[in-house]
Amino acid sequence: MKNPNISKVLKAYRKLNHYSVNDLVLKLEDHHLPVAPKTIYGWESGQTQPDADTLLILCKIYNIDNILGTFGYNDSLDNFFLSEEERTLVLQYRSHPEMRAAVKRLLEIE
Repeated sequence: MKNPNISKVLKAYRKLNHYSVNDLVLKLEDHHLPVAPKTIYGWESGQTQPDADTLLILCKIYNIDNILGTFGYNDSLDNFFLSEEERTLVLQYRSHPEMRAAVKRLLEIE
């Protein structure tokens, strides 16, 4: 099933990033994804949609972190997404159980 928000979001973010269609073609080529300008126009008009891998690359190019929320999907965690730094902190927290009490005290969780 097509998501009608995809075309609108892709066009809006391309413009928000001040990219022309040809700029986007070059950026996609940098990610080893050759596409024709008419393909991008097709995505932005809603005639076609990029596959999942291509959509993820577009999100990377457009700096879209909250992919589900940006494209109109409501997640169950109220748009709770971790940045790469936050993810690293959580993983470090989990890998050092001996430091958990100190971290909780520092953050005034206890």
